[in-house]
Amino acid sequence: MQHSQQFPHYDIRQTYQWNYENVPAPSEVEPPAVPGQWSFCDLPVPSPLGIPAGPLLNGKWVLYYASLGFDVLTYKTVRSSARACYPLPNLQPVQSTSLEGGEQRVSISETMQGSWAVSFGMPSAAPDVWRKDIEQTRTLLPADKILSVSVVGSLQPGWSLDELADDYAKCAKWAIECGADCIETNFSCPNVCTRDGQLYQQPEAAALVASRVKQVTGSVPYLIKIGHMPDRTQAREFLQAMLPFASGIVMTNSVATTVVDPEQNLLFAGEQRGICGAATKQASLNQLKIFADLIAELPAEANKPHLISCGGISSASDVKLFLSAGAQATHLATAAMCDPLIACQIRQTLSESVDLFV
Repeated sequence: MQHSQQFPHYDIRQTYQWNYENVPAPSEVEPPAVPGQWSFCDLPVPSPLGIPAGPLLNGKWVLYYASLGFDVLTYKTVRSSARACYPLPNLQPVQSTSLEGGEQRVSISETMQGSWAVSFGMPSAAPDVWRKDIEQTRTLLPADKILSVSVVGSLQPGWSLDELADDYAKCAKWAIECGADCIETNFSCPNVCTRDGQLYQQPEAAALVASRVKQVTGSVPYLIKIGHMPDRTQAREFLQAMLPFASGIVMTNSVATTVVDPEQNLLFAGEQRGICGAATKQASLNQLKIFADLIAELPAEANKPHLISCGGISSASDVKLFLSAGAQATHLATAAMCDPLIACQIRQTLSESVDLFV
């Protein structure tokens, strides 16, 4: 297998727009087959490997990672109007520790140690751009790959919750019309402090938005992306609110904290940023177990959303760990951005380990 350093990836030294425009061509590697039968929200897929909202800035990035062995490709969160990205740094490596939530701060690192602070602010191309791009991408993507599109409402001054919900639904409807196989509403972004980024912490408001989105998704699987939720009571309340609507719940969208330089000066104007990567693995696994336990307690006739895990997954053993804990699928972001061949490596290990999922 070719060494991963030969494969280009997102350049954290460059701007978001530069990376949007400078996309690697699809590779010609042949990812190993994964034994077993897999599904994603009841849609058949060749493996449990996917990429969550974040790394796939446009259709060309989708096609690139599809060629490298990822089977569920989530198009980065789109909006009903264009929005610019935050200024650099957008991905700031941090000293890698296991985060539980509630940490006061993390320190930056000169080199990547497996975790970074993410500061994009949910940018989006204009709707006429991303709608055309999604439509073209679905036609070029192999039939056995799933294209999920992440959408978010764009809260405007004076808007009511109803208006925000309608905006979410508008984006979802557009994405479905363009060929999206699944819709994901992003209810969590620790880099924004407005309601559009914190809905997962407001079950009643989240339910209103989810109900409005569900009206337009119909039979198309509908997933809800949430942030760090370590409290079981809070998790139960949110889950109950989502049961009528969600085909799946995607988690965990980072662990938020402030970031400091070596002199303890605050970065990002002192605002919290989501930490992604290895430092979030244990918190993500703990949250998965909470939700899996809560779903197991539901009555037999209840809708039981699938659980899709992300957060610190970077190896075949991690995949096994999260699947065994109740995930239907495992999504990689940080690991995939740093090493584009990670899915090929995981698939190779899975193909040689017939007892991996026992």
